[in-house]
Amino acid sequence: GGGAGAAAAIMAQQHGAKVLVLTKLRLGDANTMMAEGGIQSSTKLHKDSPYYHYLDVLGGGHFKNVPELAEALVNDAPETMAWLESLGCLFTKYPDGRLLTIHGGGTCRKRMHYAADITGAEIMRTLRDEALNFPEEIKVIDFTSAVELILNDKGQCAGVVAYNHETEEYFAIKAKA
Repeated sequence: GGGAGAAAAIMAQQHGAKVLVLTKLRLGDANTMMAEGGIQSSTKLHKDSPYYHYLDVLGGGHFKNVPELAEALVNDAPETMAWLESLGCLFTKYPDGRLLTIHGGGTCRKRMHYAADITGAEIMRTLRDEALNFPEEIKVIDFTSAVELILNDKGQCAGVVAYNHETEEYFAIKAKA
């Protein structure tokens, strides 16, 4: 039920899926809320590029990163920024509407986008509001954890055993995917 879960639910809904989100607290009560610094993306391609961003990511990870994951991260970042903005995320901007950027730790270019000093809270507000705009397609069950996956006879996930922290009850949820 944090940023990644809410984003996945929204994207699945946008592709026609009906989604059920289980969250041990409430939708949005997660680490994304705590992120203050910003989100890096090489959106200023005249001064930056995914190439430089990739080198910074590798260096920042002491060259122990999985190169394919680092490549996906930097190549997807500009599209992710645009997607968040399209959902209404209010990043800090210049008066003319361009995204304002600052240097992040260990970066060779200014590519840290932010929303004042509440970047994570702003991203989570945006994702939570968007997910809750579609109650028929995205259902959220708060205070409930997934305890164990249920597998079908082919070894594929067919549901989950869940635990409700308020009622202290276990229950099963079937899933098509």
